Amino acid sequence: MSTGEVSTPAAEAGRVALLRRPGRRTLPLRFALRELRGGLRGFAVFLACLALGVAAIAGVGAFSRALTDGLAREGTTLLGGDAAFTLVQREASPQEYALIAAGGPVSTIATLRAMARAGSGESLDATLAEVKAVDGVYPMVGTLDIEPPQPLAGALAAEGDAFGALVDPSLADRLQLKTGDRFQLGEATLILKGTLAREPDLLSTGIGFGPRVLVSLDALRATDLLQPGSLVRWHYRVKMDRPAELAGFVDGVQKGAPEAGFEARTRDAAAPRLENNVRRFTEYLTLVGLTALLVGGVGVANAVKSHLDAKRGVIATFKSLGAPGVTVFAIYLAEVGLIALIGIGIGIVVGSALPFLADAAFGHLLPIAIEPSLQPRAILLALAYGALIALAFALWPLGLAHDVPVSALFREHVEGARRRPRLVYIALTTLAALALAGLAVYASEQRYVAMIYLAAAASVLVTLRLVAAGIMAVARRLPRPRSTALRLALANIHRPAALTPTIVLSLGLGLTLLVTLALIDRSLTRELTSRLPTEAPSFFFLDIQNSETDTFVRFLHEKAPEGEVEVVPMLRGRIVTLGGRPVESLDPPAEFAWVLSSDRGITYAQGLPEGSVLASGEWWPADYAGPPLVSFEREIADAFGLKIGDEVTVNVLGRSITATIANLRDVEWERLAINFVMVYSPNTFAGAPHTSLATLTLPEGGDVGTERSLGRAVATDFPAVTAVRVKEALTQIGEIVANLLIAIRGASLVTLLSSVLVLAGALAAGQHHRVYDAVILKTLGATRARLVAAYALEYAALGLVTAVVAVGAGTAAAYVVVVYVMKLGFAWSTGAALGAVAVALVLTVGFGLVGTWRALGQKPARILRNL
Repeated sequence: MSTGEVSTPAAEAGRVALLRRPGRRTLPLRFALRELRGGLRGFAVFLACLALGVAAIAGVGAFSRALTDGLAREGTTLLGGDAAFTLVQREASPQEYALIAAGGPVSTIATLRAMARAGSGESLDATLAEVKAVDGVYPMVGTLDIEPPQPLAGALAAEGDAFGALVDPSLADRLQLKTGDRFQLGEATLILKGTLAREPDLLSTGIGFGPRVLVSLDALRATDLLQPGSLVRWHYRVKMDRPAELAGFVDGVQKGAPEAGFEARTRDAAAPRLENNVRRFTEYLTLVGLTALLVGGVGVANAVKSHLDAKRGVIATFKSLGAPGVTVFAIYLAEVGLIALIGIGIGIVVGSALPFLADAAFGHLLPIAIEPSLQPRAILLALAYGALIALAFALWPLGLAHDVPVSALFREHVEGARRRPRLVYIALTTLAALALAGLAVYASEQRYVAMIYLAAAASVLVTLRLVAAGIMAVARRLPRPRSTALRLALANIHRPAALTPTIVLSLGLGLTLLVTLALIDRSLTRELTSRLPTEAPSFFFLDIQNSETDTFVRFLHEKAPEGEVEVVPMLRGRIVTLGGRPVESLDPPAEFAWVLSSDRGITYAQGLPEGSVLASGEWWPADYAGPPLVSFEREIADAFGLKIGDEVTVNVLGRSITATIANLRDVEWERLAINFVMVYSPNTFAGAPHTSLATLTLPEGGDVGTERSLGRAVATDFPAVTAVRVKEALTQIGEIVANLLIAIRGASLVTLLSSVLVLAGALAAGQHHRVYDAVILKTLGATRARLVAAYALEYAALGLVTAVVAVGAGTAAAYVVVVYVMKLGFAWSTGAALGAVAVALVLTVGFGLVGTWRALGQKPARILRNL
């Protein structure tokens, strides 16, 4: 016999009649619909939390799919053809070109970095530019927009000893050029014919650190920048005569020229890096939406519990008329489910509309045109997340009504006793939570990251719940203060039905996320603006011809006698095999995929490079003359399962060179000194054409005037050398990182908004307790001012403790991300900590006193009549 149900013969007969009555299976739904006739009062936070999280997940999924669909649809335009084959530091041989041309018309493009110069002497101004040289059939696909409009062939045509050029508007601004002005690139003189409004293949060729300069191939050859070993990428794009045979054609080119070292891409993956970044950012934003839903789940539980408290009389009536506990559970489960569907539906509608709104407002800023549409997968995923969150957080409070005696339902209003539901409801809650975790892992492309996220989220929720319990335990054991207001505030923190757990859970998670992001931002900013500019080299110099290296070093010592110069040889090569395995068969961790994504810089050295520490193995002798050896960066070697003795094959200048791993080394990448993933023994590339890479480190980081003067001198005397000011590069990187962090913080505000909604809902749910307390205390002589002071102290204490916990948890999370993931130095921010404290106090005290003021205004007669 259940202790929570009446067991008289009449009651048993009523249950049997109820269960045998036609339509009994729909009885809970009918009762739920009748209850909903009274409206959704008390469920505003419930609806808002679900709608907010579901809208975030549905909107992110739909927009991401629209963007990736656009990339797939515009693949041929983005790539500039159906297929593209890229070589580094050399042009295709006639035989290789013939293999490519067999597929259809070919467009040849060369890309490199160089210094664009304008003026002379002290008025000389130079800037790093991304040069793109095209042939007469460019663009084969898509449209190149020029301002002012004009034919491309005419814009790039030669005029006497000069050539036409088109530039990015930012380059014209930097060099103060207008249409018709002349400027220099290497040894060639260029005439500015206009600016580039849109490049159809911009995403394919890549966005570099410098603005674009578009010239003809003839102009590029006149610059004298095409020297042996120069870092030039040659792209051969094919417009297929028979597009359906694309896969076989690409495979045939690779097999027909196995030693060429082609990097091949097709229209199906025209911008793989962008697609990967879109997927990663989508996954992050989906997790942000899921975090908002998890926080909102606390609001769901609060709303359900508050609703059941308000329905004590109805539940008592059901039970006294013989309704089994399972029927009561089913009625309110159906009611909560219907309300949840309303909130989920609102979220899906809003989320599905987001891509259309984003396209209308910001479509002109996107690199490709998108066609927003309803995305069934995104909608179903958001629906599943919302339903599982609602179920996981509602089952526990719903299950409490099953076994509670009728008398206890009335007595609970005074006693506020806490109970656990039956094991079956605990099991159902656990199953719902596991289903939610399984869905998050299944829907994630990086399942390891999803599992880490779930473990971290569960840990944070459990930690915050334990913190809340600890606060209540400490408050319960503290000595009773003499101050009435303080004594009342302390009692409110640990009394039955206290708001402590809800406030700590809802506000703590949002604040922890904000503190984490603020400290990561602070660490990155410090790294980019303070430490790196003083520790990193002042200049990187690229494309120094081997025959000019000694002359260039002497030049640097003359111009900057106190500077420190480092020079190393540099080649480019594509990794073909690692440990005997073709790179196409490898599936590296996402953070190391860049090693295989394109060609890599490689070098050779007699001794261990500066900034490297030998981790295992032995370095070769200075006069080593045996089979080729290579030193590999340890962390990357571990990621690919490489060990000492394994072989690595790299294609350099059309030749495949195999070397044995002699040692592994740790590299201090954060110093920005010259270093490479692979360092070879000197005899490996004996006689191979190559350029040199140099760095110049000025004392104490140098100053802007000295750096600009030196930059002008290099541009004048060595026009083929590319000079990169590290501070400028760091500034650009800092701007990119800052914009990314702004976007991340903006997205993360969804979680904080959800936290605020839950906090407001919890305080509203506790309103009747505050009214009851206020009336009794005022009847006993308490003044309004004393009550306000007591409640303010309670809310301030809870907000302060929550903020302290959030600062500690956020600091720990940021430290792990910065030190162990980003491999950077951690920087503390007092402002972030004080900001979290301020936000917590404003929200808790503000919301709390608003509700308290309303409670203090209630007439006592209505409350006293019901005592």
